[in-house]
Amino acid sequence: MPYLAPIEEMKFLLKDVFSICDKSNEAKNLELDSETVDVILEEVSRLVENSISPINMESDKFPAYLEKGNVVMPPSVYGAYSEIAKGGWIGTSGNPKYGGMGLPLILTTCVNEILSSGCLSLALNPLMTQGQIEALEKHASEALKELFLPKLNSGEWSGTMNLTEPQAGSEVGALRTKALLGKDGLYRITGQKIYISWGDHTLTTNICHLVLARLPNSPEGTKGISLFLVPKYFPDESGDFISENNVNTISLESKMGLHGSPTAVIDYDNAKGWLIGEENKGMAAMFTMMNNARLGVGVQGLSQSELATQKALDYSKERKQGKNLKSFENGSTALINHADVRRELLIMKSLTFVSRALCFDTAISSDLGKYNNQPNLLERASFLTPIAKAFCTDAGCKVTDICIKIHGGMGYIEDTGASQLYRDVRITAIYEGTNGIQAMDFVGRKLGSSGRMAYSIIEEIATNENIVKDSFPKIAEEVAVARGNVTKALDWMISQNDPNERFSGATSFLNAFALLLGANYMIKAILVSEDQKRKDLANFFIHQILPFSSVEAAISCQGSQQLYTNAAIN
Repeated sequence: MPYLAPIEEMKFLLKDVFSICDKSNEAKNLELDSETVDVILEEVSRLVENSISPINMESDKFPAYLEKGNVVMPPSVYGAYSEIAKGGWIGTSGNPKYGGMGLPLILTTCVNEILSSGCLSLALNPLMTQGQIEALEKHASEALKELFLPKLNSGEWSGTMNLTEPQAGSEVGALRTKALLGKDGLYRITGQKIYISWGDHTLTTNICHLVLARLPNSPEGTKGISLFLVPKYFPDESGDFISENNVNTISLESKMGLHGSPTAVIDYDNAKGWLIGEENKGMAAMFTMMNNARLGVGVQGLSQSELATQKALDYSKERKQGKNLKSFENGSTALINHADVRRELLIMKSLTFVSRALCFDTAISSDLGKYNNQPNLLERASFLTPIAKAFCTDAGCKVTDICIKIHGGMGYIEDTGASQLYRDVRITAIYEGTNGIQAMDFVGRKLGSSGRMAYSIIEEIATNENIVKDSFPKIAEEVAVARGNVTKALDWMISQNDPNERFSGATSFLNAFALLLGANYMIKAILVSEDQKRKDLANFFIHQILPFSSVEAAISCQGSQQLYTNAAIN
């Protein structure tokens, strides 16, 4: 089954639901016209459908491996990456001063979804580079920007993020990598980092690592961490290479999925680098890259939901199995005619729609906040980011799992490609902060002490609910019930002074809030479209999926006591 980019669905959300091309509203400073949107989506779709998607299964079957210190990959991957770089699809949001396109984040989000649906393992490379570009734009010196950013934007060089160490996974403050200031004004980095996505390869002429390390006499924990830029090959002022930089790949991980992405264990042995930002302020600088990546990872989950839905829908139309109980026809009927299969397909379509709308909402809020200087919208984007990362990747795991089920035994056979989707997407719920960490961030930092942004979004949902109460009374009624239960859970969260009480129900509360957001996106869609398919999808989601929001809301308020007194855990 060939992948077809869902550009019409994207256009519907961008132009009709979120109205980003309407210069009469708050998007007036976004400088984004309808024609630009069309050209970008059509061009990247053509690239992916013709050159990227065809290598997806090959990259899975022939993983990258290390041979005599060199990373070996299938030749087709080099050609595919070259096409991405030549098209300018890496530096889409980069500053034009340094060779970027200067496009809004929302278009980068669309581009990354399509690239990731084409080949998730390969698209991870540009995603890492994009995060580094943003971090350097905000925190690096002008000299470093001029040296590194043009080559990163062009794809000649690539970027990585180095946080994790063998003894320091999610607990970043436990890292041991050291940095010492040399007489030449450069820092010397020593330590080992693990799980470095695209940490070593030969697709680009240099690999630029952003590395967290400790300076001497720095405070303990995360307060004593600094950020350094450490290239594999040390360049001179013109970008030409002086020498190798004592950045050594010890091994590549053997993984469940994402076989086409080399995940490296890297040893830094007195490697030279530059300080990025201020001493002991490395986490703040790295979070610039991580926040970019967290939305990007949510988009990765969305991309596999879209691909799995297309694959399952096509297979369900072709595969004949059992009798059609609806029409009582003789002989075998297509899978799509069975009630349970239709239910599963509608779940897939619903979760994919909500995931895309959530990612788009996050990116557009960021863009409008930036271009219109609206701090409230930047806060909204920050608030939505952990929801987008967690919900969309969990949805990706669920939707790809359903895809395997619809394929039956053939879904368990590698030749169909269904199992690859699940194996590839599973990591998205883990890296860039596990979804449990996203949930804790959501009920902790994002809710704060007042829950102001959460209450504001709930008010927005109530307004849209009121708009449709006459035309879609049953939808309005169901949304009102879910909204009331989520509000009660939010009230409970805000009343808790002990963080652990919030954390005990964090995942459930995030899920409850995400499903309520999904209902809002469904309402917005049917308000601007007369398409019966959209009305039917909204009805399905709100009557068969949204009720789980109330269940999750109730679970989120149970508190931590039963978790710590429960003898069954031992």
